[in-house]
Amino acid sequence: MNLWWSKLLVVFVAVWLLLRFGPSIPVSSVVSQKQDFFTVTGEGKVTVVPDTAIVDLGITINQPSVKVAQSEANSVINSISQAIKNLGVAAKDIKTSNYSVYPLYDQNRITSYQVNTNLTITVREIDKVNQVIDTATSKGANSVGGIQLTVDENKKKQLLQDARELAVKEAKSKAESLARAAGLTLGKIVNVQESFGSVPVPMYAKSAIGLGGGREDTQIQPGSTDISTSVTLFYETR
Repeated sequence: MNLWWSKLLVVFVAVWLLLRFGPSIPVSSVVSQKQDFFTVTGEGKVTVVPDTAIVDLGITINQPSVKVAQSEANSVINSISQAIKNLGVAAKDIKTSNYSVYPLYDQNRITSYQVNTNLTITVREIDKVNQVIDTATSKGANSVGGIQLTVDENKKKQLLQDARELAVKEAKSKAESLARAAGLTLGKIVNVQESFGSVPVPMYAKSAIGLGGGREDTQIQPGSTDISTSVTLFYETR
């Protein structure tokens, strides 16, 4: 036991002597400093004419029995679909988006049945949208819920990239001009942030359809829309 305490005492003495008289132990430290960046924002905008129309057509049929109502509704749907295909619209762009059957009552007694169905038509040749609507209504569609005017997804991505490049170009030009005026020397770009101003979202147009009386031709004008984006560049300064 005495031998163990003797060894422990020797260790403590050695450590004390090392700390008291030995060389100092170097300690390295890293001090981080907040870096201020020179920031500048540029905007890019591309104007585009919608090239795609999405048309929602409604068919409502009233008949004394479910079977007769469904048969007539199916006949109208098939007639509309075939006529629209004949205009060059692909079968994959003609979709049934709703189909429902309801009993109609008179003083708690079922008097007839109503079939409601909707077709969603994607018209990829925008100049055909008026013809598609007029053809559909002539074949039995009795309502048009709205026409969405938009841009093909692949084209939208490319136009957004064009707007992005314009925004970066403007931001760089502005940064160089401001730096010269302020007497700053710009370093490398260390960060980029983007905020979207606007991208083409579906625009809704309405088509008036004469029911019962005369029917005028549909007049839908696609107009134009803007794709815009804003880019902020962060520069180091020297």
